[in-house]
Amino acid sequence: MQFAQPVSNGRKPAPIVYIRMNTNNFSTVPHLTTALSGPLQQLESHFLKHQPHIEAWFRNEWLRSPAPVYASVDLRNAGFKLAPVDTNLFPAGFNNLNPAFIPLCIQALQSAIEHNCPTAVRVLLVAESHTRNTFYLESVVTLRDLLSKAGFEVRIGTLLEQDGAMEVKTSSGKPLLLEPLTRTGDRVGITDFDPCLILLNNDLSSGRPAVLENIEQRIAPPLNSGWSNRLKSEHFKHYRQVAKEFAELVEIDPWLIDPLFRNCGEINFMKREGEECLVRNTDILLRTIRQKYQQYDIDKKPFVVVKADAGTYGMAVMTAHDADEVRELNRKQRTRMSAGKGGQDVSKVIIQEGVYTFETWGEEEAVAEPVVYMIDHFVVGGFYRVHTGRGPNENLNAPGMHFEPLAFAEPLNNPDTSQEPDANPNRFYAYGVIARLALLAAAREIITP
Repeated sequence: MQFAQPVSNGRKPAPIVYIRMNTNNFSTVPHLTTALSGPLQQLESHFLKHQPHIEAWFRNEWLRSPAPVYASVDLRNAGFKLAPVDTNLFPAGFNNLNPAFIPLCIQALQSAIEHNCPTAVRVLLVAESHTRNTFYLESVVTLRDLLSKAGFEVRIGTLLEQDGAMEVKTSSGKPLLLEPLTRTGDRVGITDFDPCLILLNNDLSSGRPAVLENIEQRIAPPLNSGWSNRLKSEHFKHYRQVAKEFAELVEIDPWLIDPLFRNCGEINFMKREGEECLVRNTDILLRTIRQKYQQYDIDKKPFVVVKADAGTYGMAVMTAHDADEVRELNRKQRTRMSAGKGGQDVSKVIIQEGVYTFETWGEEEAVAEPVVYMIDHFVVGGFYRVHTGRGPNENLNAPGMHFEPLAFAEPLNNPDTSQEPDANPNRFYAYGVIARLALLAAAREIITP
């Protein structure tokens, strides 16, 4: 595979000083079972070679489209392709990040809060309502502590209707006080606490809460970023454009970093309404993927992932290698596809190109995929989602998964060009580039009327 040089503007770029990093204290990159001499290694080398152009491009884009307050991006690394498959604007899992990067998280939070409320002293963190998920509560405590260390007064609010505060315990036994929201005029807070910023960590799958509508304070992410408004298909339309622009910058085929997708209108899995549209679009997408596989001599079987167009937590997700698999769903499969988080009906789906993950972790060679975390426009770390019971073409966000924290080398946008492309910091740089492309797509998505 050949990559052309990016177009020059005639000016010599400023010299870049690279810091050689000691990676002895960082977690090992999982084994990539596909050949590292394939397109991915070339793609990583290409990113490294044109890092000054890439970073300058990102800086300009953040001026046009300010980054969301935070996000996490699920990536899939097929060796021949590296692409995002999901972007979460209300990330949990902060407790799974490597503690080595707490200082970077704190600095990034200071920047994010300053961009949203420059005079902020108090931040109200609105958490999810599922108080029985103690691992999620561990993430909330971690985020609260990071905000406190960043210099803000923090209280945790809940959308649950309850009388007074409620203390719950995290998975490690830490206490967490959840306090009901109160509204006075156009301001929202909790007892004796009037915040400057409302920081949402509730994805609003159940709808936009009336208590937060039309208030004076800034809400980040904004209410229209919740799953009651947002669609994955809209996000990936924005990502498609971002990937196209980026691909033109570095002169690569955008398919190498962009998962193809299609979507239909309304669907009812239980009544089998909209089924033919789903079958037809699945078949069209599979044929398109086969053409790309033939173009790049990829000896793998194409597949698609059908999933709810809104929602998260790995619910309402299925894999198909043939359109008939979508048509021949049994009742159990249709039932699983018909409901998402909180029992919400699934009436729209996105049919997304399946991207293999050939990374494995540990002696068991469990399948793994990277999840990258960002605060403001800074990459602050991430982890590998690992599943011993799933294959390289399956959804890993499922019961039985576990996490292996990674520090992503310091900093992720400052690779070591003296090393081979597949060395730890350089692999992480490629992850950071793709994750920030997804973040930029989300930024454009938020500001689009």
